[in-house]
Amino acid sequence: MRAYRISIIRHGLTEANEKGIYIGSTDMPLSQKGASELAMKMDEFDYPSVQRVYSSPLSRCTETAEILFPEIELVRADGLRELDLGEFEGKTVDELVNRSDYKDWLKGGFDTRAPKGESFGEMTARIFSALHSIINDMMQEGITNTAIVTHAGIITNMLVGFGLPKYEPKYLQAQAGEGFDIMVTTQMWLNSQAFEIIGYCPYEKTAE
Repeated sequence: MRAYRISIIRHGLTEANEKGIYIGSTDMPLSQKGASELAMKMDEFDYPSVQRVYSSPLSRCTETAEILFPEIELVRADGLRELDLGEFEGKTVDELVNRSDYKDWLKGGFDTRAPKGESFGEMTARIFSALHSIINDMMQEGITNTAIVTHAGIITNMLVGFGLPKYEPKYLQAQAGEGFDIMVTTQMWLNSQAFEIIGYCPYEKTAE
């Protein structure tokens, strides 16, 4: 049975990441530091060879995809964008820490949402839809290796929600420019809506 491999990678750093500012669905490009770090990681590690890249439409992801996978077809998938944080967008933890609605939001839960933002349940539903479309594309077009470039929250939610074996969220946190490899078969996805988590990405360079 044919297996399909997907490398799920977090975008590089933005100025907001460096300053500890929540940006969620706010569009912000890579910072100079973020772009430089990605270039250094390409020298230090091996990134996968892929036939197509699916990306969040936000600039920090499409720019990351263009750096890591130049000349590879890039497909923007709206369902891969980060959680909409509503009134928390553009604010730091220090600015929010005394707000009761922020404290409630930190407790989590499927229906929890920031004021005027998106719930975790809504995010999970669109992640499933995006992932289902990507896997269907791969199966229909005979593509066996792809990459997804998206956001930290999306990666953790995706792996916790659909990945096997099951891990606690704290073990599924992706650093900038890094992520996880998954493997899925037609039977596994259509019968169980699940995939196998098989390792980290990128990889240690092999000796030449």
